[in-house]
Amino acid sequence: MADPNAALQTQLSNIQKKTGQSLQQMAKAIEASGLSKHGEKRKFLMEKYEIGFGDANTVIHVLKQAAAPAPASNDPLDLIYVGPKAHLRPIHEALMARIDTFGEFEKAPKKTYISLRRKKQFAMIGPATKTQVEIGINVKELPPNERLKVMPPASMCQYSTRISSVEEIDDALLGWVKAGFNAAG
Repeated sequence: MADPNAALQTQLSNIQKKTGQSLQQMAKAIEASGLSKHGEKRKFLMEKYEIGFGDANTVIHVLKQAAAPAPASNDPLDLIYVGPKAHLRPIHEALMARIDTFGEFEKAPKKTYISLRRKKQFAMIGPATKTQVEIGINVKELPPNERLKVMPPASMCQYSTRISSVEEIDDALLGWVKAGFNAAG
């Protein structure tokens, strides 16, 4: 699989070669323009440096990320379960405690969820709404169930379900996730 970080660095290098400007120089130009909205900044970069939509968008995102304060914690759940979703973290932790009994697997934090992997991803867990945790499950076929949503082809998972309380972590849910765990091994 391609390294997204390497691809981003290549894109940034190409932008700098094309424009003859460093990211810092572009940041100063944006600041001097007085523009504040993302779309306005993107349009400014596209016009001033004659770069495409995607390149301008990437520059804006990279500059925004560089200006953001460093997270206070190294725990990825602190970044996923924040604000109005913070109360969902105990549900996530209770579910993970049960899944941890299945055997060895990797927990790969993403921006809005945690990917659970063996040889391939078997599940993903994260807040879907302010009141629900979503569990995506990768397994070819599960018996029909009103709690399971069949996802469209080419989705990250074949099935998903949502829970709103620790009490919904039942044998059926654990069986579905275990099926994904076994299929990914």
